[in-house]
Amino acid sequence: MKIVIVGPGAMGCLLTHYLSKSKEEIWLLDKRSERSEKINQSGIIIESASGNWQIKPKITSDIKHIGKADLIIICVKSYDTKEAIMLAKGLIGENTSVLTLQNGIGNIEIISEVIGQDRVIGGVTNEIGIDTGSIRHAGRGETVIGRIDGKIPVELRSIREIFNKACLEARISRDIKGLLWSKLIINVGINALTLITRLKNGKLLEFEGTRKILREAVTEATKIAKRKRIKLAYDDPLAKVEAVCEATADNISSMLQDALRKKRTEIDFINGVIVRQGQELGIPVSANQMLVDLVKTIEASYDMVVSK
Repeated sequence: MKIVIVGPGAMGCLLTHYLSKSKEEIWLLDKRSERSEKINQSGIIIESASGNWQIKPKITSDIKHIGKADLIIICVKSYDTKEAIMLAKGLIGENTSVLTLQNGIGNIEIISEVIGQDRVIGGVTNEIGIDTGSIRHAGRGETVIGRIDGKIPVELRSIREIFNKACLEARISRDIKGLLWSKLIINVGINALTLITRLKNGKLLEFEGTRKILREAVTEATKIAKRKRIKLAYDDPLAKVEAVCEATADNISSMLQDALRKKRTEIDFINGVIVRQGQELGIPVSANQMLVDLVKTIEASYDMVVSK
């Protein structure tokens, strides 16, 4: 199987490292030619608790070097999804599947608008990668994949087997939408707050103010999920989000990582989803609206921050 991973960020590089163990043909596709040339020359350092590796993946910014793919995995930031699928569109053949392993809600819909829903597979991964110049594998966990319509074609089983052979624990779900919303609610409670406060995940529970806002944001998101009759993967969303904070206490959230690099965040695809859905359904979402407004203000004022 020829697999093309779009986006050489932390998750894209981690997947490249592990999927290369499956003996499949693995490519990295990067929109930036200068970055792909640099990686081609110097490789990528993967750091983990079990050791460090330098990998030299097949990488290009020109799809002509790749040819048609069997599987395309989208690993870019959610606001770059449209650009990513347009970049990779020429790789799509008659039997190509496209898997999104991204944060937030809306990526499946964006990809489906370009190539049709029948080709699109949703995914949730608990693998954690942090880009610190090298790529640090900061946490292990299962990857769950599935189609929005709940069907399980042979292609889906093949992808699961390839992941498992590559030491990436994977399973298939008939309710990937519920799992995507389950992860969304966790991110709703954690990501924006860590950016605003500059705190690691676990510290959010140590202060009355952040714990209160976390609970309000999660409660709003849970009300929307219930109104939409989305089945979550856990019975007590608040307890689950707080448990994730504790389990990832020393982690720097992806949104805080973005802010520390003065980059655009995925706020529109996380808390922003709750704000839009709340407005449509007539459900108050004041905590999420506040978080969106503050994150967007921080994004717009990166170069105005007082340092002393």
